[in-house]
Amino acid sequence: EVQLVESGGGLVQTGGSLTLSCAASGLIFDDYAVGWFRQAPGKEREGVGCISSGHGTTFFVRSVKGRFTISRDSAKNTVYLQMNALEPDDTAVYYCAATGVTDYCTYYGMTVKESDYDYWGQGTQVTVSS
Repeated sequence: EVQLVESGGGLVQTGGSLTLSCAASGLIFDDYAVGWFRQAPGKEREGVGCISSGHGTTFFVRSVKGRFTISRDSAKNTVYLQMNALEPDDTAVYYCAATGVTDYCTYYGMTVKESDYDYWGQGTQVTVSS
């Protein structure tokens, strides 16, 4: 059984940092592109960024570019979302998702169609206080 488990969420002040983890079991994470999404109260889920399989190319949406990074630890079968300079608008439940289709995450963009992802985590809450 494949599972993605997010962790690392919490409460942080504006300007602070958090690192979210997405640990995979039942698959080799390096073979998958991994997207990070978030859903704020009353809003639709939106893509935040992604890391491709293989070379690990990353893409970020404009609102987080320069503040967020994504990395992999192959030995731990885990992908990380490092979030810096957090703002109240970053408050949301954050999800990771994996897709076996390489082209769904490139330097130029990521697919945000939920059905394009094969596996989803349960989400972790991030709250940024002003």
